[in-house]
Order: sequence, then structure tokens, then C-alpha cells
Amino acid sequence: MREELLYRQFGRRSLQVTEIGIGLWAAGGDQWGKTEDQHILNAIDYALDAGVNFFDTADVYGAGHSEELLGKAMHGRREKFVLATKIGWFNFDGEKGHSAYTSPDKLITGVEENLRRLQTDYIDIIQSHINFREVTMEVFIEGFQKLQQTGKVRHYGVSTSDFEYLKAFNVDGKCSSLQIDYSILNRTAEADILPYCQANGIGVIARGSLAMGILAGKFTTETSFDEGDFRRRWHEEPEEHRIFVEDLRKVEILRSLTDGRSLAQLALQFVLANPAVSTVIPGVKNPAQAQANIQAGLLSPLTAEELAVIDSVVPPCGGRKIWPA
Repeated sequence: MREELLYRQFGRRSLQVTEIGIGLWAAGGDQWGKTEDQHILNAIDYALDAGVNFFDTADVYGAGHSEELLGKAMHGRREKFVLATKIGWFNFDGEKGHSAYTSPDKLITGVEENLRRLQTDYIDIIQSHINFREVTMEVFIEGFQKLQQTGKVRHYGVSTSDFEYLKAFNVDGKCSSLQIDYSILNRTAEADILPYCQANGIGVIARGSLAMGILAGKFTTETSFDEGDFRRRWHEEPEEHRIFVEDLRKVEILRSLTDGRSLAQLALQFVLANPAVSTVIPGVKNPAQAQANIQAGLLSPLTAEELAVIDSVVPPCGGRKIWPA
């Protein structure tokens, strides 16, 4: 077992980030069931003390509440944090496909609101949180680049699983980051997106690596979810329920690999086995969850044999790995 977390270079940028980061979607308190602000702050403190330096949030998480909590946690020690946040959904009408960010100046004003909530004068990585073709990405790119020139943003990127959109966003080669859903149960990024990021020096932030909790191994077909928890749809929508049940079946097979580690730690180690990934950002609601997730970065890496078992449960996209076995 390692004594401390490892760092990875963020793409071709000089930025160094811990392999294990912290995702703060749940900190908003509006989509993952009930959360306690002090528990979130304690989790951030624990992670920071354990060596984590990467923290990811967004303007839309809890209508800005997640950013506000992170801003409170960073007070007086901003230099210890590599801060990533996102912008877009606050001013987007999903039905009409219309963004209020119709000019770079309006986007800059929006990012200044991110900065206010975060109580900081710069963002390490700002990300476009909307990737629909009806929204003009050029507004976001130009706005982000202007913010770079003023020092309010150091790097920028996009959160998307759309390969064509990513390539368009990186048309001038200046996109620094991609945030993408990547897990044992969702390996689609392996086919094209992750190799592209490696080839183009784009840092990869892996989200969803516990598959919304399924890969924590604590759910059954009888598990219920609180009011306000978007995972309730797994029971309410037939197709979602079918996928949920199939994923639980796969999880039971994966338990054979959990000797000396939890299922969640196995899931995080799988993501970290891919060299295209810069950092993985499991969500936390309390210090105990932060501790368990961080432990995954201290354990011995998965072996070729263990990766082969995972391949037998969920085959690699395109029938190949993009990392050496």
C-alpha cells in the first residue's frame, strides 16, 4: 500500500492533480437526497488533510450552494486547492435549446458569479456544462479565452460525452480539459474520446465512476430513494429499471475481485488504470465516504488478470483496451 496519493500531469499542462479528487454534486443538496452542510465541509477538510488537491463543482449544483460551500472551505487556504467548476445550465432552457449566454461578455458576467460564490479571484479549470448544438460553443470558447487573458481563469474545457462536440470545442487546440462519464459499467469513452484526449494533451476528469452508487455495491432491486433523489427514476421508468437490474447482476460478478478492497475502490482503481485519465472525482456526503474513496488511490493497482475479469463482465469498447495489460 502506498503512503500517499499519487499525482498526475493534467494533459500537457503544467498542472499536477491528485489521482483521486472530490466531486461536489451532492453538496448542492437538491438531487442526491438530503445532505448536511457541515458533513460536506468536514469531508472537504478530511480530503485536504489526506492530500487531495482536486475539487470539482458547478454553478447549478444546489443553485450555487455547492460552490458556496467550497468557497467557505477554501477560505484562507486557496493555494491548496485545484478548483474546477462549470457554467451553463443556470441560464439554459432545455426545451427551447436557448442559452442566455448569447455573447462572450454575458458569459464573463456569469463566470464572475461563479467567482463570487467561490470567494476566489481565479478558477483553475472552468468548463462548459452545456453541449447541445443549438448553443453556440464559440461564445463559451471566446469568453473563456478572454477570462484567461485577465487571469480569472487558468484553463478551460468542456463536460461532454459527445466526441464530435469535443473535437469542435478543441478546434484551435486550446481546450485543456474534458469531464466525462467513465466507469466499469460505461466504457464508451474508450473507443475514441480517451485516445483523442491522450493524443491532444487534454486532461481528463472522470465522473460517474461509481455509476451513481451502483458500483458501491450497496443497492438491491428493493432499494428505495428519497424524494428529490433523481435515481428514483430507476424504479419509475421501465427501461431505466431494466438497466438497473442488469447492472446489479454485473456487480454481483465483480464482487469476486474485492478481496482486500471494497467494490467502490475496485471501480475507482479500474478508472485509474487508464492512462488517459488525470483524476477521478467520486462524490461525497461525509468524511467516511471521502476516506473510503481516497483509500482506492493508496492500494496496489489492478493486475492484468483482474482487468481481464472486468473485461469478461463488461467488454472493452471496440473490443480493445487503450492501456497495456
